[in-house]
Amino acid sequence: MSDERLGRKMSESTIIDMKQINKGYMLGTEKVPVLKNVDFRVEKGEFVAILGPSGSGKTTLMNIIGCMDVADSGEYYLDEQPIHCMTEKQMGIVRNKEIGFIFQNYQLIPTYDILQNIIMPLVVRGMTTKEAEKRCMPVIEMLGIGHRLGHKPSELSGGQKQRASIARALVGEPALLLADEPTGALDSASGRDVLALFRQLHGLGNTIVMITHDLNVAKAAGRIVHIIDGCLA
Repeated sequence: MSDERLGRKMSESTIIDMKQINKGYMLGTEKVPVLKNVDFRVEKGEFVAILGPSGSGKTTLMNIIGCMDVADSGEYYLDEQPIHCMTEKQMGIVRNKEIGFIFQNYQLIPTYDILQNIIMPLVVRGMTTKEAEKRCMPVIEMLGIGHRLGHKPSELSGGQKQRASIARALVGEPALLLADEPTGALDSASGRDVLALFRQLHGLGNTIVMITHDLNVAKAAGRIVHIIDGCLA
């Protein structure tokens, strides 16, 4: 479905364009609003932090950005694609191709070794294991985890597991890196290393949206957006 048919024109440099996003959840017989008329825009190549305390709505906003949930109302365009018009299956395709996820708890499969975890998104797309391994090696070397590929996640430090998670997010060459509290499970030194890596990836042209409750972590981004009680400030 084209933007013209929808009566909307977007900048070619815009990757996230949200207009009047509302989302609520049922609590008993009452619907409790979580996001309220959210307008949010991210340009390609930006590094943006969404900063807010627990219960502010930042996780719900992240889930909508990541095509893991849908808004009750409003419009959401991701790289000119009208997410709000899509079926669940269409959103799954977008999620797999356009977004690289980096989670606080890494989401690595414990029975797979690190290489198997990293290549998984490419194998899901239909690439052979050999092709996927070849494509992944430049990212693996850049992140400095080439010597840990045959190990299981339980054998890695928190910082190494997060590097593996970042590698997995990068190998599919997504339009957007979406990071949820990426330093939340790390010690201070490992957290600083991961944030330095994010700044490096941003310098290489990657678009990053990072969700955090920590102002010191948010300061690594080029722009900070505050969310309070479901509203962006």
